[in-house]
Amino acid sequence: MDFKNVVAFQVVTLCITLAVANSVDFSYPAVFNFGDSNSDTGELAAGLGFLVSSPFGQSYFNPPSGRFSDGRLIVDFLMHGFKLPFLNAYLDSLGLPNFRHGCNFAAAGSTILPATASSISPFGFGRQVSQFSRFRGRVLQLLQGKKFDHYIPSEDNFEKGLYMFDIGQNDLAGAFYSKTLDQVLALIPMILLEFETGIKKLYDLGARSFWIHNTGPLGCLASVIATFGTNSSKLDELGCVIPQNQAAKAFNIQLQAFCSKLKSQYPDANVTYVDIFTIKLNLIAKHSKYGFVQPIMACCGYGGPPLNFDIRVSCGLTKILNGTAITAKACNNSSVYVNWDGTHYTEAANHFVASQILSGNYSSIHLADKMPFLL
Repeated sequence: MDFKNVVAFQVVTLCITLAVANSVDFSYPAVFNFGDSNSDTGELAAGLGFLVSSPFGQSYFNPPSGRFSDGRLIVDFLMHGFKLPFLNAYLDSLGLPNFRHGCNFAAAGSTILPATASSISPFGFGRQVSQFSRFRGRVLQLLQGKKFDHYIPSEDNFEKGLYMFDIGQNDLAGAFYSKTLDQVLALIPMILLEFETGIKKLYDLGARSFWIHNTGPLGCLASVIATFGTNSSKLDELGCVIPQNQAAKAFNIQLQAFCSKLKSQYPDANVTYVDIFTIKLNLIAKHSKYGFVQPIMACCGYGGPPLNFDIRVSCGLTKILNGTAITAKACNNSSVYVNWDGTHYTEAANHFVASQILSGNYSSIHLADKMPFLL
């Protein structure tokens, strides 16, 4: 069975077996997303004024859309599952952006902790929350004029909408370049305190439905393995770097505890914790079962097996190495690769992850069987 048939079979099966008990209504009129490159639909590209070049986007958007993948992201498939259009980036003023059904504040390279002078993205989580506050205030002003009703959310959409979060990966991954595992673990409470501050601000602005993704298995990214996995004693049976995955697990345990705390503090809020780590690790460990051939090696990169990743030559770029022009090119068939460019997932892998999320089997609250989640 090829990949597309595998996914189609899984989605149909999952839709049939959605749990009825403890379910929530998922008929949200709008989605407001916060995060990093895992869900950036063009924010960093628009905000810093650069183009994400080919071969990014080759499997779907072509030309590139500002997404860090060969095609659609998890958030794109989730929006499709909710029967809502793709989310436009908050800073993207081109292409006739329509924010009627929500807005995306996620920016590649972003962290939960405030950005520093050396940060890839200046749009840390606190800044994204501030952008939302300004967005909301401006929308409420525009609604008084009745001229933009078809392009902006209605006032009650801010309370009825879904607030999604997929951020924290860069806080952990970046910290390993200057800190030991114990130091990274000691940093987690500070990271989550900053996250809590942002969540509380959103609650005060009317947010009531929170969908919080935990972080994936960082140690299984080709870029991390190439940098920190040169010592085989640091690799597990899957070839993933052990300390990075330990940090991700520790972060996720504390994040889940925070979600439980949030539920008790705000009984009128719906808080759903989504276990992305387990979904992605299961995909890597059992890749052949789901139609994939390469669980870790990057599709777009340079260097060949086992990782096809060289930090000196990013996907799609050409550099002079030892006097020779080298281009990091894409593989022939990205649909059998889990990893796209060493750090981000392929469209095929994102499709799989989204289908697992929508099953409700990896969330603290089962998704409603009322929604026809078809990808």
